[in-house]
Parts: sequence; structure tokens; C-alpha cells
Amino acid sequence: MLAKLEELHKICFPHKSWSAVDFSDLKKSGCEIIGSDNGFIVWRVVMDEAEIITIGVRPDFRKTGMAAAMLTIAENEIKKSNVKKIFLEVAENNIPARKLYEKNGYKQIGIRPKYYDGIDAILMEKRL
Repeated sequence: MLAKLEELHKICFPHKSWSAVDFSDLKKSGCEIIGSDNGFIVWRVVMDEAEIITIGVRPDFRKTGMAAAMLTIAENEIKKSNVKKIFLEVAENNIPARKLYEKNGYKQIGIRPKYYDGIDAILMEKRL
């Protein structure tokens, strides 16, 4: 599974690929990962808060509802842990992802200047 995630991450994010070891380290650190042949989502729960680490969808499967479906699955799993808030960061220029999160109830709560190679990160939160 980790080798498949590495391959899929390269397809989704060709400029910043994660290795199978990176995914293994995420699992060891307490992250949960749901993946398929066409997409994946990684999140972490700490006490009563959760963080969406990343969502990746193959370019040819984007705009099919896959990211929204994975986000819903992750949120349903997160709710089982009595989480009160979910956080995430998204690049300011990643308009499709920002729209996805906004459509699913995430609100901007801050900015991390130049977080992504000179591009601001938008901090978002969803209260459950």
C-alpha cells in the first residue's frame, strides 16, 4: 500500500512527492490514511482536534466529487473520536481546494505568510 501511495502522490503532486517512507512515518506518528487507486487523504487526531494533512486526487479524476467524498469519510471517522474542530492549511493560490473546503463548512481563520515556497497558506477550521 505504501508504494502505491508514493506512486499516487507523485502523480498528484509532481513537484513535491512523498516517499513510501514518508507515508510510513506519518502512520507511525498517529496519522490515518485512506487511499484508493485514484486518491488519498491523510489526517491526524490529537485530543479533541484533528488536522487534515493532505488530500490528493489523480488529475484525471479531479472534479468528480472524489475529494469531497474522501473528506466526508475522513470527517465521519474523525467524529468518532469526539473531535470538536478540524484544521487544515491550503495554498492561497489553490482555488479548487479552497472552494472544496469552503463548500464543506471550513472557514478561514488565519494566514501563514510564504508557507508554501513563497505562497501564503490559508488556515481553515471546521467546528463539529
